[in-house]
Amino acid sequence: MSCSFIKILGIALLLPLTSLAQHTEINVLKFKNVGELKAFFKHHRVNFPIISGHRGGMTKGFPENSMETFANTLRYMPSFFEIDPRLTKDSVAVLMHDATLDRTTNGTGKLSDYTYAELQKLRLKDPEGNITNAKIPTLKEAILWSKGRTVMNLDKKDVPLEMTARILKECKNEAVMLTVHNAKQAKFYLEQNPNWMLSVHIKTKKAYDEYVSAGINWENIIAYIGPEFTPENKELMQLLQAKGVMVMISSAPMYDKLPTAWERAKAYVEIFKGGADILESDLPVEVANAIKDLVPTNTPQHQYLGKAKL
Repeated sequence: MSCSFIKILGIALLLPLTSLAQHTEINVLKFKNVGELKAFFKHHRVNFPIISGHRGGMTKGFPENSMETFANTLRYMPSFFEIDPRLTKDSVAVLMHDATLDRTTNGTGKLSDYTYAELQKLRLKDPEGNITNAKIPTLKEAILWSKGRTVMNLDKKDVPLEMTARILKECKNEAVMLTVHNAKQAKFYLEQNPNWMLSVHIKTKKAYDEYVSAGINWENIIAYIGPEFTPENKELMQLLQAKGVMVMISSAPMYDKLPTAWERAKAYVEIFKGGADILESDLPVEVANAIKDLVPTNTPQHQYLGKAKL
């Protein structure tokens, strides 16, 4: 498969949410089983450069942490998505990055002060603050939607680990990823299901050693090493990749905020040329456009890339 499928048609076509037609074609990550999921996220000498949409991506007309945005991003390239589960007043896990509603909805105040039914009366805003028709989805809805299409990477907000594990088991979808901040959290999830994939924070050699001591299986993880390359995490990258672990850099805190598209594109290219396997970004469509000439024509990951109708 050539890299033409990842070609971006200039600036992303901005459609109203209601015009994302039922028959829209999207790029998908297709896994028959959890073994194929792990194979896709295994580091090789030559890899397909993987893009993670931070909160799904930030595109005009499409609100973060919504299925509408996930679908729109997949129109342009294969991707997986970092999402943010939080608890409502009546203990329903929904997607919302902030603890408050003001920035991303037409509501106000703390999300935790509202029941799920009350939240369903609200509508989500796009990155420019425009109100859309999209509602706040539940975590379960997002996981079920992703099956056969993509992978959801669940960040750690205020949902207890035990509840997250229960929801994943109810969804019967092992093509998920769980963000953990330490080896203790990793060990908890893998005791619940040894097949689950983890996105682990390993920014220092001390953190790396903690995962070694905990006996965490390297084939179960990708490693987030920070928002930029440093001398220390460059050494960590070599250690991790020698064990087959893909490493991820997030451009969301820094490079996505550069003032021009040219500066951002230069940074994205340098991240992959520097050796990162995965780039997490608020602007995944921009990343795909910037790196299209870097995509090899044949990698171990290509067999898991496909297309499907919504």
